[in-house]
Amino acid sequence: MKNIKGFLIHLTLILISLFCLLPFLWLTSTAMKGASENIFQYPPVLIPKFPTFNNFYEVLKAVPIIKYAINSFIVAAFTVILNLIFSSLAAYPLARMNFRGKNTSFFLILLTLMIPFQAIMLPLYIIILKMNLIDSISDFNGYLGMILPFCVNAFGIFLLRQAFLTIPKELEESAFIDGCNSFQIFTKILLPLIKPSLSVLAIFTFVGSWGEFLWPSIILTKQSLFTLPVGINELQGAFSANYRLIAAGSIVSIIPILIFFISLQKYFIKGENEGAVKG
Repeated sequence: MKNIKGFLIHLTLILISLFCLLPFLWLTSTAMKGASENIFQYPPVLIPKFPTFNNFYEVLKAVPIIKYAINSFIVAAFTVILNLIFSSLAAYPLARMNFRGKNTSFFLILLTLMIPFQAIMLPLYIIILKMNLIDSISDFNGYLGMILPFCVNAFGIFLLRQAFLTIPKELEESAFIDGCNSFQIFTKILLPLIKPSLSVLAIFTFVGSWGEFLWPSIILTKQSLFTLPVGINELQGAFSANYRLIAAGSIVSIIPILIFFISLQKYFIKGENEGAVKG
C-alpha cells in the first residue's frame, strides 16, 4: 500500500512537471520552425518538420542581443550582491539582537509584501527623477536607477532572519568568549552557516531582476542600455510581429537563468527548508 501511494505521488509530480514544461517546449518548437511552417496550426505540432537555427541567427542581426544580455547581467549581478548584503545586515539584528520595537519593525517590513509594485511605481519614478538616476544624465546613473529600487526586499530579510534563527546561540557565545566582536561573529560564523539560504535568495533575486520588464521600460530612454526583456520587445512592431524571432530571443534570455540555477541547485532545497521550524 505504501509503495502504491509513493508511485501515485511520483506519477502526479511527473505529470505536473510535464504540464509546466509545455510552454517552454512550445517556445523552443516555435524558435526552431522555418517560415514555411505554421506556428499557430491546430492541433499544435511540437516537433518541427524542418528544424532550423536560422531564427537565432536572425535575432542576432535584428537587435544587439549580446549588448542587451550584458546590460541585464550587470543589473542582475549588482542587484543580487546588494540584496545579499543589505538583507543579511537587516535580518541579523532582527534574529539575534534584542532592542525596543524589534517585532514591530519586523512586522512592518513584512507588510510591504502586501503592496504591489505598481502602487508605488509613480512615487518611486518621481524619486528617481529627483535623484537624477536616469540614463539621460549618464549610463552609470541609468544603471543605478534600475538597480537601487530593488537592492533589498522584505522577502530576503524574512528568509535570512529565519535562517539565522536556526543557528544555536551557543556558537555566538563561544565566539564571543574567544574574543570575536559582533561583526566578526556575523561575517565569519553566521554567514557561512546560512549559505543555502543565501543561495536561494540569490536565485530568486537573479531571476526576478533578469526578467524585469516594466521598470526598465519606464526609466530607460537609451537603446544602448536596454536589458534583454526590453530589447526583445523591440522585435514586436506596432502592427506585426515575427513570433519565431521573439521565441528565439526568449530562449536566449532563459539560458543564463538556467545556468545560474544549475550552478546553485545543490543549495536550493536545503535553503528553502532552512528555518522552516523556527518562528
